[in-house]
Amino acid sequence: MNLIRIYGLFLRHFYLITRSFPRILDLIYWPSIQITLWGFISNFFASHSTYYNNAVGVILTCAILYDFLFRTSIGFNMLFLEEIWSRNFTNLFIAPIKISEIIISLVFTALIRALIGLVPAILLTSPLFGISILDLGIYLFFLFLSLYFFGITLGILVSAGLLRFGPSFENIAWSTMFLLAPFGCIYYPIEILPETFQKIAYSLPLVYIFEEARSILIDKTVNMENIITAFSLNGVYLIIAISLFYYSFNQARKRGTLINIGE
Repeated sequence: MNLIRIYGLFLRHFYLITRSFPRILDLIYWPSIQITLWGFISNFFASHSTYYNNAVGVILTCAILYDFLFRTSIGFNMLFLEEIWSRNFTNLFIAPIKISEIIISLVFTALIRALIGLVPAILLTSPLFGISILDLGIYLFFLFLSLYFFGITLGILVSAGLLRFGPSFENIAWSTMFLLAPFGCIYYPIEILPETFQKIAYSLPLVYIFEEARSILIDKTVNMENIITAFSLNGVYLIIAISLFYYSFNQARKRGTLINIGE
């Protein structure tokens, strides 16, 4: 593994983002709008519901956590799609760069993309709505880290699909998080779901992450079992995702479709 090659690919995408005002605006605009929108919706819930003692704080915190997950997953996919749209796969694979180095560089670049959108959204919550996501304390780091792993896992899975099926798989990149969101129990407890859906939800790390966030904010209690379970499931899914990526790459190489994937 060559750190210089990883750093080189990272710089390509980093400069692509930082030298383009529309790309930076897109990263900041959507999270800020979503947090502001949910803030006002939460204010409405707070005055018409007794479920949460702090509806604004709980819903906005969950919205920020979900947006970080969404941005991480989409960010990884976008970086991979940039290679397809620019028809750069031929150049990429002619260069002496390993698949592992490509994945690692995209993983770190996706984190930068997610943070560019996350920080302004977090800064907006305090002056506009008087809440701070830092109320989660040190456990906030573990929740964000777990969401980051899951977002990267989804990004790798979608990228594997792009390698296998080509640009026709692109729509899945935008719909994956929306498909999983109902099972993640982002804004409501898992008891709301039908029993069949609950079984699906418990197989995802999301439900443990958001249940733990609500537990900390509402009940002021920490259940490390939820955090450990989320990390364990993330580890399993990440291994599966990387394995599928390698398999899809090898199949695409055997069929000779890598050179035409951007066509």
